[in-house]
Amino acid sequence: MQIKQHRLTGVKWLGSQFYNQRPNDEISLLVIHCISLPEGCYGLPHIDGLFCGKLDCSAEPSFKDLQGLEVSAHLLIDRNGEVTQYVDFDKRAWHAGVSSFEGREGCNDYSIGIELEGTDYSEYTEQQYQSLIKVSQLLLCHYPKLTKQRIVAHSDIAPGRKTDPGYHFDWSSYLKAL
Repeated sequence: MQIKQHRLTGVKWLGSQFYNQRPNDEISLLVIHCISLPEGCYGLPHIDGLFCGKLDCSAEPSFKDLQGLEVSAHLLIDRNGEVTQYVDFDKRAWHAGVSSFEGREGCNDYSIGIELEGTDYSEYTEQQYQSLIKVSQLLLCHYPKLTKQRIVAHSDIAPGRKTDPGYHFDWSSYLKAL
């Protein structure tokens, strides 16, 4: 796996329509999220559907609130450690929402968003950590303004609104491995 033209090689590509051009900001923040659809259910196609604008919101009662939602992430790492990319890294994915880091608003402008398949209350798999570490190392090497100190949880940039990736995410081991 490597980064070529702002895209990971050797991973599944599913292009999202939910992105736009970044302002002239360099990539300088990595945001870790979690997602599962329905919550706590894994290995289903619904996350791909959501990020690609093809989610059947009638498929599950909990999807009703997702109708018309335009959201994406740069990457998803599923429970088996498989990586899917939806948006090129040099484009602005719509993952952070209302957010701020070190007093600067609009984190989507300068961040890369990685979703882990999971919940705020579930533990992540060893395969997910291994893939996340490998991807993070590539990103840190490729984008010079990214540093270990600029890797954050979604909850860090949207406190009170978001809690992911949750209490079980092992920040210590993850950051040490980088």
